[in-house]
Formats: sequence, structure tokens, C-alpha cells
Amino acid sequence: MVCRLELFLKRTNMKIFATILIVAGIIMIIFRGFNLQTEKKVVDLGPVEINKKENRWIGWPVYAGVVAIIGGAIILVANKKSAA
Repeated sequence: MVCRLELFLKRTNMKIFATILIVAGIIMIIFRGFNLQTEKKVVDLGPVEINKKENRWIGWPVYAGVVAIIGGAIILVANKKSAA
């Protein structure tokens, strides 16, 4: 009985992980990155402070999303085959 419960929980966890991978892959394909604004201190002379705002683009290649989707699909298929 305990073995069946552990096996069920393991399969459920793998399904959840695979689903998260697929959803993350789809999001990575739709949104190819995001902007991040940082503030950098340039000069600090006591009460006088000069700051510079910098915009940085953090992106990832499209194939990373495709790889995540394929990986999630492989995990789902392998999980179904092991259940049978």
C-alpha cells in the first residue's frame, strides 16, 4: 500500500514538473525577455548624490523555450509509459 502511494506521488510530481516546463517554454517563446532598470550611483559628495538609471535587456533565445516544451513533453510521455 505504501509503495503504491509513493509511486502515485512520484508520478503526480513528474506530471506537475512536466506541465510547468511546457508552460514556461510557451511563455519563453511568447515573451523573449524583459527590461530591467537599475540605478547606479555615479557621484557621492556628501549631501550631493548623482545617480544614473540604466536599462538592461535580459533575454533568452527562442530555442530555449522549444527545448523546455520538448523536455516537458518527453517527461509526460515517459511518465505515461511507466504507468502502464
